[in-house]
Amino acid sequence: MDIVWHDHKITKEVRQVQHGHKSCVIWFTGLSGSGKSSVASELERALVQQFNAKTYLLDGDNVRHGLCKDLGFTAEDRVENIRRVGEISKLFVDAGLITLSAFISPFRTERRLARELLADGEFIEVFVDTPLSECEKRDPKGLYQKAREGKIKNFTGIDSKYETPENPEIHLENGKQTIQESVEQIITYLKKHNYLASL
Repeated sequence: MDIVWHDHKITKEVRQVQHGHKSCVIWFTGLSGSGKSSVASELERALVQQFNAKTYLLDGDNVRHGLCKDLGFTAEDRVENIRRVGEISKLFVDAGLITLSAFISPFRTERRLARELLADGEFIEVFVDTPLSECEKRDPKGLYQKAREGKIKNFTGIDSKYETPENPEIHLENGKQTIQESVEQIITYLKKHNYLASL
């Protein structure tokens, strides 16, 4: 297959200077109902309002309406789902954006593959650590109940395992802290590591 990568004159570094901040992927992982999308959404709002950051939020459900609508929830399809999201996230980082990706992404291998697509420091893993009992209590879509009744197969936390991150850059104890406290914790990390500094 005759495919050649074309380098462009406007580089990632040029775009980062234009935007006034570093680009990166903030990758939210956790059980269904853990609060990934809620925290990511509030973080994006804060980044735009407080820092005029250039951002884009990729959400698991939204992506499955289009890019990944042909995939199911088998282990193989989940890996392919995250592979596609990882590649899209890489393109957004190249565009100079702070990319927020909120996906259950239950397997360490798939999260590592997404990380390896990016340069050192461009992948920030955020473990939204919410107890299964709390996620089931929230159950905004009624999915846990259906999984318990056997109506949904391969559901993470019930009949499909979730592999806890071993060394996430950020660990949110979402059962113990508010969404705002989680957002502030992430922003503190971004400031400390100069992601929001003017370039």
